[in-house]
Amino acid sequence: MNPKELRNSADRSSLPDLPDLPVIPSPSRREFVHTLAATALTLRGLPARGQSTSSSRIRKAVLITMLPKELPYAERFALARDVGFDGIEMQTVTSADEAAVIHDAARKTGLHIHSVMNMDHWRFPLSSADAETVNRSVAGMETSLRNAALWGADAVLLVPAVVDASTSYRDAWTRSQRVIRERLLPLARELKVVIAVEEVWNKFLLSPLEFAQYVDQLDSPWLKAYFDVGNVVFYGFPHDWIRTLGARIAKIHLKDFQLDRANGRFAWKNVGEGDIDWAEVRRALHEIGFSGYVTTEVAAGDRTYLAALAGNVDLLVGGSNTPR
Repeated sequence: MNPKELRNSADRSSLPDLPDLPVIPSPSRREFVHTLAATALTLRGLPARGQSTSSSRIRKAVLITMLPKELPYAERFALARDVGFDGIEMQTVTSADEAAVIHDAARKTGLHIHSVMNMDHWRFPLSSADAETVNRSVAGMETSLRNAALWGADAVLLVPAVVDASTSYRDAWTRSQRVIRERLLPLARELKVVIAVEEVWNKFLLSPLEFAQYVDQLDSPWLKAYFDVGNVVFYGFPHDWIRTLGARIAKIHLKDFQLDRANGRFAWKNVGEGDIDWAEVRRALHEIGFSGYVTTEVAAGDRTYLAALAGNVDLLVGGSNTPR
């Protein structure tokens, strides 16, 4: 879940005050080399790139909002491919014409659309007591699932519930599961698209044990976890969540933070430049045999910045490194 979407959600009072993320300028060659060298040092003792490990099959993707929005889709997708990304995560598109343009751009450039981020679950949470709100949330998910089927994506990201002053934790759990089970999973099964629920700053699914239980109770191959490495660092450790969720994880978001725990503050950082222990994250991914897509969810930037980021993901989590 990206910061802009969080800021624009209906329940702003339940979320942290998020700073605006700037467009980041290209790092200098010296800064880029220094970052990669420092990262390499932190990964000593991990399986080598050439070794046969499950993590070597991890593929890296970029969120659509990280690419220059002034470019046509085909040029944005070509840029992502050129700098080293294997895939892209799109957001819900309601226009059939625009959806067709996106389909054609992906086909022509060879960039795989691997997932769709649903866009209505904050404004219209499935956990709402209001029937019309739930109906609008379901409609948004139906559009997202059909986008995914058209584009060849195998998953849709869903924030399953929002706990707030009017929605208890118990109600958020039972209401959202009921709607997912009765109204969303039948379509997901029909379209063969996984619903991947994500843990975000919604006061819900606050431990890996709860997250695992939530997924298990729905008991469907079309319902899995979308794990965000950065979202849990304020109250947990990403490697612990990864090992607990295990094979339930379908997709992963990558972001990073620098934490000032003593003063209750944090700063958004690019992947590998914050306080997340990426060596432990990589070990955990290797242990559970994860071989899906990891998607960067950080600030937008230019070609040089995106290329540096793609290279850093290779170092941090063992993503593919196919020359372009």
